[in-house]
Amino acid sequence: MTRSNFLHDDDAAATVQVVVGNTLLEAGDYDGAITYYDRAIALAPYEADAYYGRGLAKHGKSDTDGAITDYDRAIALAPSHADAYRFRAVAKQSKGDYDGANADCSRAIALAPDYAEAYYSRGVARAEQGDYDGAIADCGSAIALNPDYAEAYSVRGVSAYNKGDPDGAIADCSRAIVLNPSDADSYSTRGAAKGRLGDCDGAIADCDCAIAIDPSQADAYSIRGAAKGQMGNYDGAIADFDRAITLAPYDAEAYFIRGSVKQINGDYDGAVADLDRAIALNPGLAED
Repeated sequence: MTRSNFLHDDDAAATVQVVVGNTLLEAGDYDGAITYYDRAIALAPYEADAYYGRGLAKHGKSDTDGAITDYDRAIALAPSHADAYRFRAVAKQSKGDYDGANADCSRAIALAPDYAEAYYSRGVARAEQGDYDGAIADCGSAIALNPDYAEAYSVRGVSAYNKGDPDGAIADCSRAIVLNPSDADSYSTRGAAKGRLGDCDGAIADCDCAIAIDPSQADAYSIRGAAKGQMGNYDGAIADFDRAITLAPYDAEAYFIRGSVKQINGDYDGAVADLDRAIALNPGLAED
């Protein structure tokens, strides 16, 4: 058998290993998937999809650095691998490298202009950076390509809320909820938007839904607590902020608002303790 036939056999065997790895990846068996991707790489070290798949599996195991290393290798072997750029962006974003995430998503979009998920991922990174106009534009592009993209509506809704457009937030989050009724984040954001518009009953109802879906939703407790406070239900508000702080003990705003409610409710010592804690976590609140 010639050398070229040996290489051909190795390529075919590597392809089989990648296919099995992909099947295990889809089933959520990340360790099993990695085993098969390792075998593929041993047979064909130039197989970009093996590195890409292994990167996905490592990301699934929360090995973000390992995932990025594998995506790097996939891109080095296949510079037009748009998926590798997009998922490397997701990994970078999880590490707080939003500039890197933006750059990778932009590259993915340049390679695949109809890549809705790349626009969405770049929108998420831009929202995290406070570039709400950019996030809204990117999520709009994702929605234009995929009108049923629930996550894109949700992120666009959050960005609209953060820009001071509660009506836009309600519209987008309502659409996200229609598409995905289990989207706790969209219920929370819509609740916050309703609260900003003075619809405290609507805010509480949406936060109730968010909490029913995901009892660990700290934001939902805080938003519901604020709505209860606006309605004069100070004990209920404090109870919700207690739960929010248990879930998110470094949320300065939750301490600050709970302290303000305690002050109104006559618990001055508790108010001082909460306000001190809020300022310790976020000294900027002392200027508010």
